[in-house]
Formats: sequence, structure tokens, C-alpha cells
Amino acid sequence: MTVVAGWTGVLGAMGVLGAPATGAPAPGFAALAEVDPGIGQEMRYATAHNFTGAVVDGYEEPVCLLARPAARALHRAQREALRRGYSLLVYDCYRPQRAVDRFVRWARDGADQRTKAEFYPQVAKDRLIPEGYIAEKSGHSRGSTVDVTLTDLDREPLDMGTPFDHFDPLAHTASPRVTGAAREHRELLGRLLGGQGFVNLPEEWWHFTYRPEAFPDTYFDFPVSVASVHR
Repeated sequence: MTVVAGWTGVLGAMGVLGAPATGAPAPGFAALAEVDPGIGQEMRYATAHNFTGAVVDGYEEPVCLLARPAARALHRAQREALRRGYSLLVYDCYRPQRAVDRFVRWARDGADQRTKAEFYPQVAKDRLIPEGYIAEKSGHSRGSTVDVTLTDLDREPLDMGTPFDHFDPLAHTASPRVTGAAREHRELLGRLLGGQGFVNLPEEWWHFTYRPEAFPDTYFDFPVSVASVHR
């Protein structure tokens, strides 16, 4: 979660925990804006508007970086979204391991409760790691995972039932408590991305991983900046 990005760091790891980490950028990464400049970007961890309450380690620029196959697949999903009168908006893409480490340190700091009301109102902070909302590895660090939502053509985000990075079972994609327009929007997002090879993480409606992953066994730690993919 994002988690964590929620379950972002979560079950978000979905890979080999002992896989190597590397600070060297892979030649197979691209800046999303160079593949599809029309996809909206609100890179939360490059700002203070995230569950840590501060810019997160490793986010030098508010840009989305992805392994090239994932970026191209997201471009195809955007074309289909536009045909239906919608657009995509990404909140996070590639996430360096140092950012994941920062999430873990934050979760273990019980004294810092500044963001509880917005991001984890119903869950005690000391339960975020045990219950899987924060983890020591994240699939985002492999470069093929994206946190994404739908907007209208005026860039206004649609109602998805919860905000991004809301640590609560209500954020589970198929939560029975989410009905009406929000349910329809989640299902539409799933169809648009699923049709291009993305697989949703059931615990987070916003979390999708493109399969097959370009780097399934490597957790990268180079900084989030355009320069990282142009070296």
C-alpha cells in the first residue's frame, strides 16, 4: 500500500523473498510519460500526501517508471479506457526497495499517528505489518506493478468505494460492502487492465501486476527519476 501500498508492500511481494536487490537501473525500464503522455500521474510517494506523511525515500521526481512491457500494456489499456469515455490515473509504479524499507520503519513507529484518520482509521498501527498491509518486499520493486484508478475525461477520479491506500477490508476489490457505482467502477477497471494482461491483487482494488513480469526475481533499488532510465 501500498500499501501499501497497502497490501502494496503486502502480499504485494508475490515473489522470491530472497531475490537479489540492485541499485542499478535496468535497461528494460521506461518513463510512462514517454510511452503514453495521456495517462494521468499523481505520484503520491513523491509528495507528503501519503500514509507516511512525508516524501518517501527514493522518490526524487514525481514520475512513473515501469518495465517496458508493462508500460506498453498500460498504454493499450488507456486507449480502451478513452474509447469508453474514461482515462487512467496512476498513483505509484516502480518503487525502490529503500521506499519499502521506509514503509516498514514507519509502521513500527507507534508514536507517529498523524495520518491515521485518512489512511487506517479502523486498524491499529501495530497491526499493519501482522495483518499484511505493510511488508518487507513489494512487487512494485520488480517494475511491473502499478497502482491505478479511473477518472473521467476532465481528470476527476471516479468513486471507487475507498481512497487509494486505504488500509481496511473495504479496499478489497470484491468487498461486498462496496456496491452501486463504486462496484461498477472497480469491475470496469479490472476488465480494462485484465484485458491487457494485468492481474489484480484482491486485497487492493488499485493494485495490478502485468504478467509475465520482465524481472520476476529482482527487487530494484535505483531512485525514481527520469535520469535513472536514461543512463
